[in-house]
Amino acid sequence: MAPDAIPFEQIRERAYELWERNHRPEGFEIEFWLLAERELRKERDRKRANEAQANPATDPGKP
Repeated sequence: MAPDAIPFEQIRERAYELWERNHRPEGFEIEFWLLAERELRKERDRKRANEAQANPATDPGKP
């Protein structure tokens, strides 16, 4: 698995939650999967950005 990949199980769980919240419609499996993956990526990216702001890396090459 690629280092930035979101685990299959995590996407599956989120897609199922979304499907249930939307009254379990039939025929929308791919849409819920893609939505789940998109949400998880945004959450991960937001978390990384917040961590980067809270803990800025010191770059010895910068003045």
